[in-house]
Amino acid sequence: MTPLTNLSDTARWVAIYRAMETKRPDAIFRDPYAERLGGARGEAIVDAIKRGRQAAWAMIVRTAVFDEIIRERVKSGGVDLVLNLAAGLDARPWRMHELPSTLRWVDVDLPGILDYKLDMLSGEKTVCRYDAIRLDLKEKPKRRALFSQLGNEAARVLVITEGLLVYLTEEDVGELARDLHAPASFRWWILDIINPRLKKMIERSWGKQLAAGNAPFRFAPAQGSAFFEPFGWREIAFHSAMEEAQRLEREMAGMWFWRLIGKLYSKKRQAEFRRMSGFPLLERL
Repeated sequence: MTPLTNLSDTARWVAIYRAMETKRPDAIFRDPYAERLGGARGEAIVDAIKRGRQAAWAMIVRTAVFDEIIRERVKSGGVDLVLNLAAGLDARPWRMHELPSTLRWVDVDLPGILDYKLDMLSGEKTVCRYDAIRLDLKEKPKRRALFSQLGNEAARVLVITEGLLVYLTEEDVGELARDLHAPASFRWWILDIINPRLKKMIERSWGKQLAAGNAPFRFAPAQGSAFFEPFGWREIAFHSAMEEAQRLEREMAGMWFWRLIGKLYSKKRQAEFRRMSGFPLLERL
C-alpha cells in the first residue's frame, strides 16, 4: 500500500518530481526547495505508486508550462495578483526570480499544508509580495468572501488551480468556476484537465491507491474546456501535455510509438488524443 493518506500528500508526491527534474544537468526548471518539501514521505509515495518515477514526465511538463504561462501573463497581461488555489508545496514565489517585486502572490490551502511549507521555507525570502491564506476551499461562504476581498484589492488577477480540479466533482468545479467569475478583476485562469479516456487509464493503474488515500480522480469532462463556458470562462489557449512534452524533450518512454499509431487515426480521433491531457488558459467572458 502507498503511504498516501490524504489529498495533501499528493503535494509531497509532486514535489519529488520537481526535485527529480532539478537534479538534471539539462533541467527545464529548477526548484531548489522541492526535495526539502517533498521529504522522505514524498519519496516513499513515489516509490510505492505503480511506475511512480516513470510518471514524473507529466508533472514536470505541467510545472514547466505553468511557469511559462505565468511569466507571459505577468509580463504581457499586466497581472498584479496571482491567486494560487490549493497551492500545496508550490514554491514559485521563492524560486521564480524573474517575477517582479511588485507582484502580489496569494497561496490558499489548508492550514496543515501551508504551515508545513512555511516552516520548511523559514528564513527563505520570496521574490514578490506574498500572503498565505489558510482556508478550506469547501467552505463556500468563506471562499466567496475571500475572492470578493482579493478582487477589490487588485486590478488584473490570474488564478491558478494546478492539480486541484481532477479531485472535485463536476458540480464542485462548476460552483468554483462561478465563484471565480464573480469578481470583475479575476481575468485569467490556468488549470489542468484530462478527458474521460485518460481518467479510465489512470484508474486502472492507480485507482485503488488513490482511493485509499482519499484522493480519487473525479473531474474529466467529456466536453473539455467548453465545460467552463456556462460559468463565464472561455479557452484562449490550450497546451496539449503530449505536444508540450515533445517540445520540452520530456516525453514518456515509448511515446514515439503512440505518435506513430496516432497518425493512423481519423482527424477526430487525433484531436481527442491531443486533448487527453492539457493545460488550458481561460479568460473571463
